[in-house]
Amino acid sequence: MPLTAGIVGLPNVGKSTLFNAITKAQVLAANYPFATIEPNVGIVAVPDERLNVLSKMYNPKKTTPATCEFTDIAGLVKGASKGEGLGNQFLANIRNCDAILQVVRCFKDSNVIHVEGSIDPIRDAKIINLELILADLDVVSKRLPKLEKKAQAKVEDAPFEYELLKKIEACLIDEKPVRSLKFNEQEEKYVKNYSLLTYKPFMYIANIKDDYLTDPESDEVYKNFKQYALEEGSMICPISAQIESELAGLSDEEEKEFLEDLGLNEPGLNRLIKETYKLLGYQTFFTTGPDECKAWTFKRGMKAPECAGIIHTDFEKGFIKAETISYNDLIKEGTYLKAREAGLVRQEGKDYIVQDGDIMLFKFNVTK
Repeated sequence: MPLTAGIVGLPNVGKSTLFNAITKAQVLAANYPFATIEPNVGIVAVPDERLNVLSKMYNPKKTTPATCEFTDIAGLVKGASKGEGLGNQFLANIRNCDAILQVVRCFKDSNVIHVEGSIDPIRDAKIINLELILADLDVVSKRLPKLEKKAQAKVEDAPFEYELLKKIEACLIDEKPVRSLKFNEQEEKYVKNYSLLTYKPFMYIANIKDDYLTDPESDEVYKNFKQYALEEGSMICPISAQIESELAGLSDEEEKEFLEDLGLNEPGLNRLIKETYKLLGYQTFFTTGPDECKAWTFKRGMKAPECAGIIHTDFEKGFIKAETISYNDLIKEGTYLKAREAGLVRQEGKDYIVQDGDIMLFKFNVTK
């Protein structure tokens, strides 16, 4: 279950520059609105030093990291929901993403055009958020008439779904995202099927000037925008798309030197992916051996059979147990054999809740 995220924002805020850096793919990033016409999709490895350590320990034929998939669509503009610009027609491309990441420009640069004519991240965020709300309202408004007659005739669950959609419609008309509502378990099953953009986990990416990378709080523009995001209940990740773009073209050694010169410990993209994992409640477990060391993404709270099913459905169907050791315990003992002798290798059953960093060997049996 790789992480999938859709990148949205106004034109010329750094979306495509950031996407280039994320995927090291040279998609068009031009200094004029609507440079991105077709949606760009890129897959990138999730940085995880633990996998590198395990790979050196096991020396496998292959090492496979977990992956993230990012989709960059054309910049949205005010009025996109009414057909303005190009971005609205591509919103369908991100309806199936796990999360929405909104890039907001916090830097001033007279050489880079701003579609609204000035730098105001709070205004820009509100423009995009309203367009996403209106896009969702369009989806709900089209579905309601189809349900109304069924609801009146009390056909199956139609009355329940109709009332749920009316509740969502009222929220959207009030210009609030669907994620601001509380749903019970039954309601959630329906809401998830609507693929509403404003129901998805959401995070701001503040594109700041490189001067402020080591201390974003010293930038008043960013500081004010962060306050707005926190009051809204949204996560925020400061990043310099331009610096990330420059880092993308460097070797590992050159990247290390460049980061040291900037006073940074890691690329902003590493932090972005980690923050997106946190946003979604995603964690990582590992499988190891002489053939392959692999990182797997799972949702926090999943049980051992469900995680086995991520590898193969047969693993979940015929799950017996999972031979498990935590990454930290393995590293502390130095080898799997020593960890086993120390009693740190556990046999976990169907009710075991998998933990971040678990190294697992699934035992299963599927009879025809």
